[in-house]
Amino acid sequence: MDVPHATPPEQPIVPHDGRFSERLRPIEAYAPGPSDRQPIAILGMPDDTGVRLNNGRPGAREGPSAIRRALSRMGVADPAGFDWPQVFDAGDVLPAGDDLDETHRRISEAAEALVRAGFFPIGLGGGHDLTFAFVRGVMHGLPEAERPLSGHYLDPHLDVRETPGSGMPFRRLLEDCGVRTLHIYGFDPVANTREHHDWFTSHGGVVDRGHARLPSEPFFVSLDLDVLDASAAPGVSAANAAGLQPSALVPWLREAAGNANIRCFDVMELCPAHDDADRTARVAARLLLAFLQGRSERRTKGLA
Repeated sequence: MDVPHATPPEQPIVPHDGRFSERLRPIEAYAPGPSDRQPIAILGMPDDTGVRLNNGRPGAREGPSAIRRALSRMGVADPAGFDWPQVFDAGDVLPAGDDLDETHRRISEAAEALVRAGFFPIGLGGGHDLTFAFVRGVMHGLPEAERPLSGHYLDPHLDVRETPGSGMPFRRLLEDCGVRTLHIYGFDPVANTREHHDWFTSHGGVVDRGHARLPSEPFFVSLDLDVLDASAAPGVSAANAAGLQPSALVPWLREAAGNANIRCFDVMELCPAHDDADRTARVAARLLLAFLQGRSERRTKGLA
């Protein structure tokens, strides 16, 4: 299928014998057919205009390429105890230079097209503002009753600024898209103003201190890699000196992926320019594989 505004990925996932990458196909190879499992489409969003607007460390525009490189050699083709779902690479959405609104429009149209074609979309960023555009597109592509009006995000920052940039996506989702509830995991009070915290909690926001219960209504999940400790993930837009460890997120992501109500997922703010020997890219790839494992495990629960 043709995905609006998408071009072949700058850094395609290169298949390697015996690796997960053997299982991944370009979107052009997709042919609808009988299946009891929803196909998955990976969509690159290589833009960090929003990060630069918020004075973050530039470089997240290279995040999708770095994650794809890591995925080329991570994960085995035939894992123990489960089978990978069908995964297709939908390419990268071409950004519109410094025109953030136009970039957002393009991402929304690409995500909408994937959902309408029956895919479960996974976004690779890119600045976290692109989550707003990505989820908005998913909403437009779904019937009203299926739209994810609840969100869970893993992030030390609330990202509810009024001003344009990477710190605004969840405010825009609440104000512009009708999202009713938000849960944040990994919140750091030292990195957020009282004003933003008060606004968040007064608009349906919940700070999860432990393992959050997933909702019984459609929801989305967004992973900002700066929720991770800098010892494990130095290559992010805003390094976290007291973050979470990747192993703590693996079971949570598997559970979220296996939930019948999840509608989309994204991995944001990998900044390869500040990475160390691709450590953060490999962590991002491993967490993405954990999510894909959870999608596979839906089958054992009788879910599509």
